[in-house]
Amino acid sequence: MATPLTVGFDLDMTLIDSRPGIKATYLELSARTGTYVDADAAVTRLGPPLEEEIRRWYPEERVAEISDVYRGLYPEHAITGSPAMPGAREAIAAVQATGGRALVVTAKFEPNAKLHLAHLGIDADAVIGSLWAEAKAEALREYGAGIYVGDHLGDVRGARAAGALSVAVATGPCTAEELRAAGADVVFDDLTEFPAWLDRYVAEGADGTEGADAAEASA
Repeated sequence: MATPLTVGFDLDMTLIDSRPGIKATYLELSARTGTYVDADAAVTRLGPPLEEEIRRWYPEERVAEISDVYRGLYPEHAITGSPAMPGAREAIAAVQATGGRALVVTAKFEPNAKLHLAHLGIDADAVIGSLWAEAKAEALREYGAGIYVGDHLGDVRGARAAGALSVAVATGPCTAEELRAAGADVVFDDLTEFPAWLDRYVAEGADGTEGADAAEASA
């Protein structure tokens, strides 16, 4: 029997626009702790682990404590205000329509990632949290993912570390040019382009890059 197609997806700024919810959470964190956090700046740097942003505002000895406070505030302040990205549901459904599996592999705290997906009705086959950049390869290899879709240079690195095709969307902090320069195999403006590309990928039984390049050229 053929191995089912398995595709991994990043979460923040790939499947969901988490900026409104994350901003609200940082504002509440700032109010609770009495420490200024530039929430508008923080949401321009989404992708890396939470602790990297917390270190900008709090001393190192408080990073673990404050990160836990943030994660505790997150469900109340971030979930309902964060919409799905255009094409997110359709991208997941396109993978599953082939008989394949759609995973979410994210640096976000896993329970909070699952809350987002449940709220938005995005039905992934598995959700793996707290993995960033090359560490994402652990989950991608475990599940046999041949494709990883993300918006950040760290997502490209994760895909390459796993030996997976890197499909990037320029919906996060990184430009299409930056994603290509980092080694992304396919780059789209957003996920609305993904289902048609996946159809070609499955039909060709290859890496799909030729079809994706043709789609870009005709856009």
